[in-house]
Amino acid sequence: MYLNSGYLNNTHLDFKDKSRPLIVGSCGTYRLSTHPRLPTYRPRGRLDFQLLYVFAGAVHFHFDHAENETVVTAGNMVIYRPKEFQKYEYYAADRTQVYWVHFTGGNVTNILRSYGIRDDMRVFYAGISLEYERIFKRMISELQHCRADYEEMLTLLFRHLLILIHRQVSKQRILKNEYLEYEMDLAAQYFNDHYNSGISIQEYARSRGMSISWFIRNFKEYTGVTPMQYILSIRITNAQVLLETTTYTVTEIGRIVGYENPLYFSRIFHKQKGFSPSEYRKNSS
Repeated sequence: MYLNSGYLNNTHLDFKDKSRPLIVGSCGTYRLSTHPRLPTYRPRGRLDFQLLYVFAGAVHFHFDHAENETVVTAGNMVIYRPKEFQKYEYYAADRTQVYWVHFTGGNVTNILRSYGIRDDMRVFYAGISLEYERIFKRMISELQHCRADYEEMLTLLFRHLLILIHRQVSKQRILKNEYLEYEMDLAAQYFNDHYNSGISIQEYARSRGMSISWFIRNFKEYTGVTPMQYILSIRITNAQVLLETTTYTVTEIGRIVGYENPLYFSRIFHKQKGFSPSEYRKNSS
């Protein structure tokens, strides 16, 4: 096992200090190759914050006292806040390398928020970057050598790390949003073009490489309604137009908008509009 670390004032005790907005207390790295297992168990957590960066391999976490483990792989970061339960293990078989930094201060929560690390975030993907590794190594060196103004340098280095994380997370969010916007626009257009045919939401999601639950959840977030509610709205709206502007029978209009059974069409229409199709036509004339 390879271990390299540095501690503020050469103390291994965790501490809480609000005298400055941000204080880096310790920083280090572990790399497992021969040691079979390295567990960490802190049932009461720590007084400070901790950010772990999985540079290689994987770490096995047990969040919130859960028995089931969460395997966090390379490129991800994990943040622990003060007094949060901590339990995780490194295994040599995973060829794990992790960098970690402990920090405290009087304005840490707001600083994290300003760099896109929300209060509800625990695990987030930040990418595999040699620049992250370089910053971690420099923080370790500053803690070990204690050169002039090293505490201020530690703060600057840590903020540099947070800036890089923020850029990466923001970039991923933009790419995700662009992908979602494209896919949801495509789905809405498909439903508008084929609303009167037998659309299978599950088959559509599968054809786009999406799980049905993921698609429904994101479509609703994007449009405000589920896919089936969206299709129903198109059908009823078009039925209204036909009832107002044509002499087609109710049965014919039902078929045009996708309902072969006229009784079912009338029942659905009444449920949505409060009138039967015939009553709606009479009231709109």
